[in-house]
Amino acid sequence: MVKNRRSRLEPQEYIDGILAHNPFILSRAITLIESQLESDNELATQIIDKLMPYTGNSIRVGVTGVPGVGKSTFIETFGLFLTELNNQNKKVAVLAIDPSSQRSGGSILGDKTRMEKLSNHKNAYIRPSPARSSLGGVSQKTRETMLLCEAAGFDIILIETVGVGQSETIVKGMVDFFLLLMLAGAGDELQGIKRGIMEMADMLVITKADGENKRAATRAKSQYKHALHLFPPNEAKWTVPVEICSALKNEGVGNIWKNIENFVNQTFSNGFFKNNRSQQNKEWLHQTIEEHLKRDFYKNNSIKNKLLDLEKQVANGNRNAVEVAKELLENYYQEK
Repeated sequence: MVKNRRSRLEPQEYIDGILAHNPFILSRAITLIESQLESDNELATQIIDKLMPYTGNSIRVGVTGVPGVGKSTFIETFGLFLTELNNQNKKVAVLAIDPSSQRSGGSILGDKTRMEKLSNHKNAYIRPSPARSSLGGVSQKTRETMLLCEAAGFDIILIETVGVGQSETIVKGMVDFFLLLMLAGAGDELQGIKRGIMEMADMLVITKADGENKRAATRAKSQYKHALHLFPPNEAKWTVPVEICSALKNEGVGNIWKNIENFVNQTFSNGFFKNNRSQQNKEWLHQTIEEHLKRDFYKNNSIKNKLLDLEKQVANGNRNAVEVAKELLENYYQEK
């Protein structure tokens, strides 16, 4: 009998397909991760568990930047550079953390024409951010998607942040290298980016360094270097470099990759790379527990029945939020 297109495969079929680097099976497995169905999530957990020995071999790079910095153009140019690097045929996956998707139900990477050349490359894979989830949920699903991509043989995972705020911290907590894209020639060079985000960066790149803007980019590079000297030393004992590039003209991209390679080599030698991954895994464990407890709490029928009325009481100032929270939690625990 021919299987319905929407039917689920057996766990081993997903596992074999992913290990055979089949992008269609990979996509179907990621769909299980993103599904709202408990049965799909359980199947996804089985698949990930079996694939764990084949994960962890990629370099995980986070990419963030100020609005208008040209992230899409940069990621496409950088991704194409990596796929064609010295005939090494590196495989590149691009994922996204998009906090806006929980409100809009959409995702910034949904339209792959944004990176048309890269999305059509045989060694590249682009996946939209999972929609209709909390930021913690998006983080969880992106981590699991990253593991599947690694099992499918991708050498470099680029995780793009969208918007500003919590998403940078979330991405920093799941990557090996955090890349911050900046603009030059926009007035005060140090405005528009929080100090905390600059402190998280492992490299700063001033984009759009072409034409009349090249001189401004070079000047901004010097300013950022000076600013970074004022920051405390990082745990990796890594001196944060500042580079300029033109994604449009494909200039300076090679220097960015050299810096990433140097970082990986240095942090492997001093033990930071392994320790950082171990710490991230521990944090992932606690985040997963929190996310599952939160989901179970809000799915509880008794909580659902009481929550709307209690929310109104709190909103109107008739009840204290802490008191109501304790009441709901006590009710939840009593039913367990």
